[in-house]
Amino acid sequence: MADVLSPSAQKNYIAANRRDYAEIYTELRFLKADEIPTTEAFRAGILADLEGKVRSVCNGSKLYSNRLSPGCKLCSEGQWSCLFINGKCNCDCFYCPTSQDEIGLPTTNNLTFRLPSDYAAYLETFGFGGMSLSGGEPLLTPGRCLGFLDTAKKHLGDKLHTWLYTNGSLVTSDILKQLRDAGLDEIRFDIGAINYSTAKAALAVGIIPNVTVEIPAVPEKLELMQERLIEMNDLGINFLNLHQLRLTTYNFPKLKQRDYTYVHGERITVLESELTALQLIRHGLEQNLELGINYCSFVYKNRYQRAAARGRGSSLSGKHYEELTEAGYLRTLVARSTGADLVRLTANLPQGDDQGWELSPHQDLLFCTGQVLEQLPTSGLELNVSYAETPVLDQVSYRYPFRELRLPSNRKMVIERRKLAEVTLKENEIGRFARILKGNDHTAANELEQWQDIERFEQLPKGLQTYF
Repeated sequence: MADVLSPSAQKNYIAANRRDYAEIYTELRFLKADEIPTTEAFRAGILADLEGKVRSVCNGSKLYSNRLSPGCKLCSEGQWSCLFINGKCNCDCFYCPTSQDEIGLPTTNNLTFRLPSDYAAYLETFGFGGMSLSGGEPLLTPGRCLGFLDTAKKHLGDKLHTWLYTNGSLVTSDILKQLRDAGLDEIRFDIGAINYSTAKAALAVGIIPNVTVEIPAVPEKLELMQERLIEMNDLGINFLNLHQLRLTTYNFPKLKQRDYTYVHGERITVLESELTALQLIRHGLEQNLELGINYCSFVYKNRYQRAAARGRGSSLSGKHYEELTEAGYLRTLVARSTGADLVRLTANLPQGDDQGWELSPHQDLLFCTGQVLEQLPTSGLELNVSYAETPVLDQVSYRYPFRELRLPSNRKMVIERRKLAEVTLKENEIGRFARILKGNDHTAANELEQWQDIERFEQLPKGLQTYF
């Protein structure tokens, strides 16, 4: 299944891509209009072959065969924190999206953590079920890795699934055993960084509970990877995660040396990379492999991981009648009486604290969840709908309401509440709003901006990216 974008949305993405990629944009070979039907048919053919044989999560944007790794499952549920333990790498992969030349401080979502105890408290405060160590190359700073891993695992125990990304070049049996003893549950190897050798990943089998190979789907390596699938399966490697190549201004000089076709979208991606990933899933099924193969599409990462990040603070800053939407925004509904008796309307609702609704002191406003709204007659009501994001930050901007949190070291973090949009619906529009909440109504390109805004803040697009 592929996402369907309106012509106006496509035009907006093209304009944004042209602006963001500046002078390199004109050097890219994009999918041409007359190539789209053939390309879509090719992808549709692969997806038809996979139908009934693969599963998907997150509205069909992440497809996998057999099973997902525990870490990937937590990521899809928005319960993962990725700590970039350093910013330095000892390899030079052509597809790397950013420079990797400074050790720096451990960082996640623009938060820095000098102390492992502070990071463990952060994980607990926001209810993370998964933590990963990434880089750079994490094993360039093994002591730092072990310290953060051991502290987090001792603090949260089996409630926390942990994994580490590595290119494998520095992996030894000794460091694997140290990581295991510190509580590492999963290790992920980018074998593309070491000439597609599976030797280091094989070394981890039997030491680390879950062994995963995680690489971009490189079109030129399709046949080689078809061979590696069987090899990985026979070695006892548990999972293969395939990413989609994306273009950045940093990796452009290396990507332009390859004969890739580019696709517009939320960012510019490589067409052949997606098709390669889907073909590898199909090949694994044709070979009856037990290896779990997962296509981690760019639209999945850009939509769902970003949604989780922008709504991270909602559990601590939201009220009992506010809800986090699928798109990661905190929704506030306020019903105002234009003739209805709000006290009478709420008489049959569940009573008591935290029931998803609350009357204002003057009983002229009703704050409620979407579920409560569905139980109310809309006659005589006007509905105010607003959306906010609730990021967790190192420092307060003083431009928005905020809440402070303190970590064990007495260091502060803040949750800001940034209102992004607000619309008022009349009584004859409230029914449609309720249908949008359930995903039973969709806006057209020429409809009023308020409906387009509501759908954008409520829902994430479905399926893989549109080719245009």
